[in-house]
Amino acid sequence: MKHFLVLYIGSTDAPAKWEATEEQRQAGMNGWMKWATDNSASIVDGGSPLGTTKRVGKNGVSDIRNRITAYTIVQAETYDTAANLFLGHPHFAIFPGDSVEVMECLSMPKA
Repeated sequence: MKHFLVLYIGSTDAPAKWEATEEQRQAGMNGWMKWATDNSASIVDGGSPLGTTKRVGKNGVSDIRNRITAYTIVQAETYDTAANLFLGHPHFAIFPGDSVEVMECLSMPKA
Protein backbone atom coordinates (compact mmCIF):
# COMPACT_ATOMS: atom_id res chain seq x y z
CA MET A 1 0.00 0.00 0.00
CA LYS A 2 1.06 3.55 -0.64
CA HIS A 3 1.33 6.11 2.15
CA PHE A 4 -0.10 9.62 1.87
CA LEU A 5 0.61 12.73 3.94
CA VAL A 6 -2.57 14.67 4.61
CA LEU A 7 -2.44 18.34 5.59
CA TYR A 8 -5.49 19.99 7.09
CA ILE A 9 -5.67 23.58 5.86
CA GLY A 10 -7.32 26.25 7.99
CA SER A 11 -7.85 29.94 7.59
CA THR A 12 -5.83 32.66 9.30
CA ASP A 13 -8.59 32.95 11.91
CA ALA A 14 -8.84 29.17 12.50
CA PRO A 15 -7.88 29.41 16.20
CA ALA A 16 -10.76 31.83 16.81
CA LYS A 17 -13.17 29.45 15.09
CA TRP A 18 -11.82 26.48 17.06
CA GLU A 19 -12.31 28.22 20.39
CA ALA A 20 -15.73 29.65 19.54
CA THR A 21 -17.69 27.60 22.11
CA GLU A 22 -17.10 24.50 24.19
CA GLU A 23 -20.09 22.85 22.50
CA GLN A 24 -18.67 23.47 19.01
CA ARG A 25 -15.23 22.27 20.08
CA GLN A 26 -16.66 19.09 21.58
CA ALA A 27 -18.88 18.40 18.55
CA GLY A 28 -15.86 18.84 16.28
CA MET A 29 -13.70 16.51 18.35
CA ASN A 30 -16.47 13.90 18.53
CA GLY A 31 -16.82 13.99 14.75
CA TRP A 32 -13.06 13.78 14.29
CA MET A 33 -12.77 10.79 16.64
CA LYS A 34 -15.68 9.01 14.89
CA TRP A 35 -13.97 9.57 11.53
CA ALA A 36 -10.71 8.16 12.96
CA THR A 37 -12.49 5.09 14.34
CA ASP A 38 -14.39 4.50 11.09
CA ASN A 39 -11.14 4.76 9.07
CA SER A 40 -8.71 3.18 11.52
CA ALA A 41 -7.59 0.51 9.01
CA SER A 42 -6.29 3.28 6.72
CA ILE A 43 -4.60 5.45 9.35
CA VAL A 44 -0.85 4.91 9.67
CA ASP A 45 -0.23 7.91 11.94
CA GLY A 46 -3.17 9.85 13.39
CA GLY A 47 -0.99 12.94 13.47
CA SER A 48 -1.81 15.93 15.63
CA PRO A 49 -2.75 19.59 15.57
CA LEU A 50 0.18 21.82 14.67
CA GLY A 51 1.45 24.93 16.41
CA THR A 52 3.30 28.01 15.24
CA THR A 53 5.87 27.85 12.44
CA LYS A 54 9.54 28.74 12.15
CA ARG A 55 11.10 29.04 8.71
CA VAL A 56 14.77 28.13 8.38
CA GLY A 57 16.56 29.43 5.33
CA LYS A 58 19.99 30.54 4.18
CA ASN A 59 19.49 33.82 6.07
CA GLY A 60 18.58 32.19 9.38
CA VAL A 61 15.39 31.51 11.30
CA SER A 62 12.19 33.55 11.24
CA ASP A 63 8.65 33.27 12.57
CA ILE A 64 6.02 32.83 9.86
CA ARG A 65 2.34 31.98 9.56
CA ASN A 66 0.86 29.36 7.32
CA ARG A 67 -2.55 27.74 7.07
CA ILE A 68 -1.57 24.16 7.97
CA THR A 69 -3.47 23.22 11.13
CA ALA A 70 -2.84 19.46 11.49
CA TYR A 71 -1.56 16.37 9.71
CA THR A 72 -2.35 12.67 9.33
CA ILE A 73 -0.69 9.84 7.41
CA VAL A 74 -2.94 7.29 5.73
CA GLN A 75 -2.39 4.25 3.55
CA ALA A 76 -4.38 3.31 0.47
CA GLU A 77 -4.00 1.42 -2.79
CA THR A 78 -4.56 4.52 -4.93
CA TYR A 79 -4.41 8.30 -4.73
CA ASP A 80 -8.16 8.56 -5.30
CA THR A 81 -8.90 6.09 -2.51
CA ALA A 82 -6.76 8.12 -0.12
CA ALA A 83 -8.36 11.41 -1.14
CA ASN A 84 -11.89 10.01 -0.90
CA LEU A 85 -11.31 9.12 2.77
CA PHE A 86 -11.61 12.86 3.48
CA LEU A 87 -14.87 13.62 1.67
CA GLY A 88 -17.21 14.95 4.35
CA HIS A 89 -14.43 14.95 6.98
CA PRO A 90 -15.30 16.78 10.24
CA HIS A 91 -12.48 19.25 9.51
CA PHE A 92 -14.92 20.99 7.18
CA ALA A 93 -17.38 21.49 10.03
CA ILE A 94 -14.71 22.82 12.38
CA PHE A 95 -13.14 25.15 9.81
CA PRO A 96 -15.88 25.78 7.22
CA GLY A 97 -14.63 26.37 3.70
CA ASP A 98 -11.12 25.12 4.37
CA SER A 99 -9.52 22.09 2.75
CA VAL A 100 -7.50 18.93 3.11
CA GLU A 101 -4.44 18.36 0.91
CA VAL A 102 -3.34 14.80 0.15
CA MET A 103 0.09 13.96 -1.24
CA GLU A 104 1.79 10.64 -1.82
CA CYS A 105 4.89 9.84 0.25
CA LEU A 106 7.41 8.73 -2.35
CA SER A 107 10.27 6.29 -1.82
CA MET A 108 13.70 7.76 -1.28
CA PRO A 109 15.94 7.27 -4.32
CA LYS A 110 18.75 4.81 -3.78
CA ALA A 111 22.29 6.15 -3.88
